[in-house]
Amino acid sequence: MHESKVYSGNMRPIGHVVPSLKSGGYPMSKSRIFGTDGIRGRANRKPMTPEYALRFGQALGELIRKGTLGYSGERPTVVLGKDTRLSGYMVEMAIASGLCSQGIFVQLIGPMPTPGVAYITRSMRADCGIMVSASHNPYYDNGIKVFGADGFKISDELETMVEHRILNGFEDGELPDGPDIGRARRIDDVIGRYIEHLKSVLPAQQNLEGVKVVLDCANGAGYKVAPTVLQELGANVICRGVSPNGLSINDGVGALHPRGLAAAVIEHEADLGIALDGDADRCVLVDERGVIVDGDAVLALIAIAKKKAGKLPGNHIVSTVMSNLALDESLAMHQISVVRTGVGDRHVVQRMREDGYVFGGEQSGHLVFLDAGTTGDGLMAALTIMSILRSQSEPLSALHSFYRPKPQVLKNVDVSAKPSLETLSKTQKIVSAIELKLAGKGRVLLRYSGTEPKARVMVEGDDRELVVKYAESIAESLQEEINAL
Repeated sequence: MHESKVYSGNMRPIGHVVPSLKSGGYPMSKSRIFGTDGIRGRANRKPMTPEYALRFGQALGELIRKGTLGYSGERPTVVLGKDTRLSGYMVEMAIASGLCSQGIFVQLIGPMPTPGVAYITRSMRADCGIMVSASHNPYYDNGIKVFGADGFKISDELETMVEHRILNGFEDGELPDGPDIGRARRIDDVIGRYIEHLKSVLPAQQNLEGVKVVLDCANGAGYKVAPTVLQELGANVICRGVSPNGLSINDGVGALHPRGLAAAVIEHEADLGIALDGDADRCVLVDERGVIVDGDAVLALIAIAKKKAGKLPGNHIVSTVMSNLALDESLAMHQISVVRTGVGDRHVVQRMREDGYVFGGEQSGHLVFLDAGTTGDGLMAALTIMSILRSQSEPLSALHSFYRPKPQVLKNVDVSAKPSLETLSKTQKIVSAIELKLAGKGRVLLRYSGTEPKARVMVEGDDRELVVKYAESIAESLQEEINAL
């Protein structure tokens, strides 16, 4: 049987149980300012306050000024983008102020998808890029993501250095003064650069004329870029979620709420639907029947197409432990292996870079194309699927019909603390008993969210009723045991 790598330090054949997520096996949430994907929290509450944002700008600016981060040229520059939430103005201005106090020139590019900020950072030869966004979170949250000059997210070591300075601050005399203070300017001509980059996904001779698509931009960062790129490629675009007002981002629209998109696809008799999240780094697809396409099916579709085109080095893709075992099974039929990592596109990108892989992603819709970008890109994923549709002349429903996921249940558990999962003896006993019952034909994964006060319980197996029962049992025990601490 064809084997796939599982992110546990061992090679395990398809069908073997993957070890549950315990405190030693996968990245755990850390009690610090930076989480698994930058800084995130409720706006105007620590750490997402203007004071912390100012200190962040100063701390990052110091690394640039001293040559630790970026090109360390005579005119250090930072690209600063954001999504459409109300608090973006507050956080953006505070970060820009901190950067200017370190002598940095700040390019304010306004609402822009996260992958667009990463691309523009490289395109403009900036020292780093900053995205102010809480991604799929509600409008009242906000966050900060940082990209190096190469367009990749900065390392844990650099985050630790920034965090140290945020917590310790700066004394008088440590900051530049006089003519050495930086300046900020708002520029409006960068969207075109990113649009042209996205259009290059399609072969030069291919366009989207005759394709009807319903596009849901979540009232987020993609509300300008996404309709424009699809229309310029010739598609007939029906838009939803393109009227941001500061409070409407992710509110009943976008990748987290695709059912409205599904209804719109049927109503307009569209060929497909595309839903982006708040910062447009992931997408969810809906086929022409109004069926939401499984994220792993999208991964499989693109992987198979890339292999056929000779553009999948090593015949490997990278995904996380959350992807269904059916992904391994369906790709094994095409001699493609799945390399597993911990949850988060950061871990996916890291493994891809380490081993020379070019394609990977998450079940949730974060897809990474390292031969064209540096981070998850929802629009690039959507355009890639649309290109496959045009080249194969089949409806999306036919293209993803081969994929049959195993029943998988995910429970989100609100927690007041995040103790080591290994110390929760009652829950661990329940998990061990369930793993025995699954008998190698399913798996149990436990982990804490890196951005929210939640624990995630995932159970996968052949019998859906049993999977639901097992997941509920673990979630109940987990919550009781943590609350009793």
